[in-house]
Amino acid sequence: MGYIYCVGIGPGATSHLTKEAIDALIASSVIVGYKTYVDLISPIIGERQVIATGMMKEVERAKIAVELAQDGKVVAVVSSGDSGIYGMAGLVIEVINELGIELGQDKIGLRVIPGIPAFVAAASLLGAPLVHDFCAISLSDLLTPWKVIEKRLRSAGEGDFVVALYNPRSKKRDWQLQSALAILGEYRDEKTPVGLVKRAMRQGETVEICHLSNVPIEEVDMESILIVGNSNTFEVGPFMVTPRGYFDKYEIL
Repeated sequence: MGYIYCVGIGPGATSHLTKEAIDALIASSVIVGYKTYVDLISPIIGERQVIATGMMKEVERAKIAVELAQDGKVVAVVSSGDSGIYGMAGLVIEVINELGIELGQDKIGLRVIPGIPAFVAAASLLGAPLVHDFCAISLSDLLTPWKVIEKRLRSAGEGDFVVALYNPRSKKRDWQLQSALAILGEYRDEKTPVGLVKRAMRQGETVEICHLSNVPIEEVDMESILIVGNSNTFEVGPFMVTPRGYFDKYEIL
């Protein structure tokens, strides 16, 4: 029986892969993924067959994985972070559904292996900015219209959510981040802490806390995650903290 593992490899370092993810990679005969992510786990892959493609080839990779599984292969489709958060798991399942394949009935099994999401890795480096309610919003308008993204940003601002911003800025998408911060600025004080983490848990990692009014936009790229605090988020030394509310409810000190 062919099988597909949708594997979240976490932020990149092999030390942050779960044991289940490692076991799935070892159990697979073929590894399918974006070249950069495949390279990150090369020590684990060893001599296994690798099918690696560049950006914008997600549908192609998903179809290849399904075809290989139909041929009886055990395939690992890798995504950075968690494969179910802006990753390949959803697309693989969509392709299976469009092809009319019934999982378990047409010689294909599937399991989604969780990984540490990018915003969780970034948050750990920033301290505790996600202790209270938060949301994640991708600023990429390649698949989602900007009007929809803008609506989500306004809803998050009005709801006072901490906001993790994915895909904040690229060479071709150089205005969306500034627009997003301006929208959130309609609901937040200009001194609201903003965490900027680049290459979390990878070589070249940087961590910076700035304010909503002075985010260094030119430093932001596709390997960056921004976490914008809510109205209660504050700084403690090198960290950001979003209080859950214990000090308001209990006499702690």
